[in-house]
Amino acid sequence: MKILLVQSYFRVLDPKELERQMPYPPLGSIYAATLLKALNLEIIFFDSMLAESTDEAHKKIIEHKPDVLLIYDDEFNYLTKMCLSNMRHAALSFISTAKKLNIPVIVYSSDATDFPQPYLNAGCDAIIYGEGEITLIEIMRTLDAGEFEVRKHDIDGIKFLSGSKIKINSSRKLIENLDTLPFPDYSFIDMDRYKEIWLSHHGYFSLNISTTRGCPYRCNWCAKPLYGKSYKSRSVKNVVNQIKLLKEEYSIDHLWITDDIFGLKPGWISDFAEECKKQNIIVPYKCLSRPDLLLRGSTIEDLKNSGCKTIWIGAESGSQKILDAMDKGTTIEQIYIASESAARYGIEIAFFIQFGYPGEVWEDILLTRKMIRECLPADIGISVSYPLPGTKFHDRIKEELKEKQNWIDSDDLDLMFRGSYERSFYKLLHRFVHAEYRMVKIFKERKFGRLSHFIYYLFKFIYFRIKLQFYLKFENFQAAAEAR
Repeated sequence: MKILLVQSYFRVLDPKELERQMPYPPLGSIYAATLLKALNLEIIFFDSMLAESTDEAHKKIIEHKPDVLLIYDDEFNYLTKMCLSNMRHAALSFISTAKKLNIPVIVYSSDATDFPQPYLNAGCDAIIYGEGEITLIEIMRTLDAGEFEVRKHDIDGIKFLSGSKIKINSSRKLIENLDTLPFPDYSFIDMDRYKEIWLSHHGYFSLNISTTRGCPYRCNWCAKPLYGKSYKSRSVKNVVNQIKLLKEEYSIDHLWITDDIFGLKPGWISDFAEECKKQNIIVPYKCLSRPDLLLRGSTIEDLKNSGCKTIWIGAESGSQKILDAMDKGTTIEQIYIASESAARYGIEIAFFIQFGYPGEVWEDILLTRKMIRECLPADIGISVSYPLPGTKFHDRIKEELKEKQNWIDSDDLDLMFRGSYERSFYKLLHRFVHAEYRMVKIFKERKFGRLSHFIYYLFKFIYFRIKLQFYLKFENFQAAAEAR
């Protein structure tokens, strides 16, 4: 049986990511291809991260006429979890092309899990939901045997149309031991091309790995369509063996550890640092964590000893009121202390910031700006609150969502519900805070050799500040007029 494996996330359809020139291979898709290869199936792998247009995928479908079209997204990349409409349109168009050729289509993605109807209406034969690998193997075996239509009602972890209604089978039990999964087979991708892009734009080569699955925390805006609130971790030795292999085979200079929460299991990071030292394999990496976890025991020191270069945390807001409303379970004090502690060990700390959460007003925004200026993280990523199905946040504001319920691309930043300010305000705020951050960072770090950069951000800061002031004055004027 011949399977064409594609993804719906195309870097070329996401201008912000394309500009960054930091492509990572579609790790989840490669895991899927590796498992199917072990079943002696013929795999034709299409890598959307390096594609120049969606037309290339359509041509592959028509050229190869596979026995199955598998749209299997890389769920280790947060961009694919954002349910971007550009990517949905791409997936639906691939389904249409395949169905014209009577090719069965199987889909695995967060978007299809959250919004199955458009995929099934387009002709998708089944949507895999939850953890994908075991369900995928079972589906492909039944398809290969010509028994899928007969046996699909008994396959856990899928959704499909039964008549005019969506049938949702029982959820699939999660894999207990992640070490049983094989290392991803990178022969499916053009590794030299990835390396070329990284070296030419950044001077080093970075690859992505995953050491865990899931997140047990309950931030009420965070969607968990695949693993729920579970948390599974690979063994330390298994992870270090993979890193050593990547270093030896591909000469990597850096790693992005894609986990939602890295090293949550008590003692894991300490053991990881020890194993890295034992195998003499220290590779600089970036990871995601929480400020409260960083303050646990010797965590920051262990991260340093294991090669950690950058820690991204979901700081979100400088207002405790907003953090509490989000059910973050963290405090502003923890963010400040974690930032200071990371700096002492020479580790960069970077902040994810979120504006527009219900109840946030200008005073809360001022506190967030203050936190950024005082902590001065190594980098910031600014977004606005984005309601995704299955979250308490979405349930609370879903009546306010109109026709548009998804961003077009990752830089859309459209506040799709009724916030404290108009949508255009948050676009201005995003650019203003970025300019302020860059300007303050250059000044405080005394990087006067970058005077032209400082002047550039200073002008941007002044420009967007004036626009924001006019906006706020107009808002106050309107509010006063309505009160009269």
